[in-house]
Amino acid sequence: MAGPTFDDMTQQGVRWTADQVLALAPDAASRKAGSRLGAAGPWSETGSSGDGTVWGLCKGSGSKPYQTVVDIADTAGPAYKCSCPSRKFPCKHALGLLLLWAGGDGGVPDAQAPEWAEQWIGGRRQRAEQKRTAGPSPATSGDPEAARRRAEKRAERVTAGAMELEQRLADLLRSGLASAESSGYGLWEETAARMVDAQAPGLAARVRELGAIPSSGSGWPARLLEECALIHLLDQGWLRREQLPDSLAATVRSRIGLPAAAAGPAVRDRWLVLAQYDTADSHLTTRRIWLYGEESGRMVLLLSYGAAGRAPALALPVGLALDAEVSSYPGAGQLRADLGEQFTPPTPTAVRPAGVSTTQAVARYGEALKDDPWLESWPVTLDRVIPAPDGDGWQLADADGKSALLLASSAMSGSGLWRLVAVSGGAPVTVFGECGHRGFTPLAVWPEGPGEPIPLC
Repeated sequence: MAGPTFDDMTQQGVRWTADQVLALAPDAASRKAGSRLGAAGPWSETGSSGDGTVWGLCKGSGSKPYQTVVDIADTAGPAYKCSCPSRKFPCKHALGLLLLWAGGDGGVPDAQAPEWAEQWIGGRRQRAEQKRTAGPSPATSGDPEAARRRAEKRAERVTAGAMELEQRLADLLRSGLASAESSGYGLWEETAARMVDAQAPGLAARVRELGAIPSSGSGWPARLLEECALIHLLDQGWLRREQLPDSLAATVRSRIGLPAAAAGPAVRDRWLVLAQYDTADSHLTTRRIWLYGEESGRMVLLLSYGAAGRAPALALPVGLALDAEVSSYPGAGQLRADLGEQFTPPTPTAVRPAGVSTTQAVARYGEALKDDPWLESWPVTLDRVIPAPDGDGWQLADADGKSALLLASSAMSGSGLWRLVAVSGGAPVTVFGECGHRGFTPLAVWPEGPGEPIPLC
């Protein structure tokens, strides 16, 4: 049976919330600028139609207003078009238009789409249909033997890099950890560059983290030793990969940074969007989206990437659920998956993941480490916890007072912590986040009673 249409959702008063719209923003500056455009003042000729199109003209600095149109009903996620020169997707005008529509106060009335909006929507939906009916494209390489030789050549480079890194670690331990403080970051940056040359980007990233530890605060030698041990374990895992179980060998290849395709069977479910957040370095912006299957109870992670300074294309509003298929990547304990076909536009849902106590959350992270020793954190939902100060930090304490989890230091900055505290108001709440060796990072919260998740990141 077909899911609810955009028109059904609008007539029933089911619109996205402001938080769900702002979750699409590529960065904080876009959220702020989009919020300023979420009022009727700069807009004219706005409208929405039953096929999932929202459009409007926004007055800018030039003589001609910007033409902005959003396709909300696209099963691949919201799509945007704006005549402004911004290279961000969505731009501030698209965010402002969606905020105006989400307000539901008549600022975006039902109407017939203008020609410029119809042309864009019609063209992109036609291309999407042609792509869907064409089926999967043939493999780019018709020579399996050539592909095998390329894979062997890369494996040889990675092996040489791993052996070189082992020698660097041995030299460090031989000269003493204190020598790392005087060596400076340049040595580790050079080593990371060598790992990039060896086509082992996972090792390169870990080496860069290693170089940032010396002189990073009290206890840095212990942290340096721990990280050295994990890198040594990963090196040895690669050098002895033929002796490992297939699933653990796949995890090692993933941690090294070798590409792999989602090979698991497609699982169809209604997937609740729990969290979406970006991390960035000088080369890449990485977007992480956590989904929870209403029927399967599975938790999966979608990863997408964008060039430095640009947001990835995939964006899913927190608090909505989508009827879709996902396919898992290989590896022991791996939660990463690819988003496949989506059968209906995202719609609100009252379902939330089953929660556990703080003690059970730590136990789940410990169990996951047996499959993946390099795992930084594990997704869990805490049931009936109360945020409370703990010295210079904060913790989430079980409502019965039996145990608590410290919040990660990264969760202490920004507005997420204060939003969590405000939603709780001293009462128990349900919190989804990542539990790891650095503490718990809250990503979404539900107050007691029915309601959608409120994003904290």
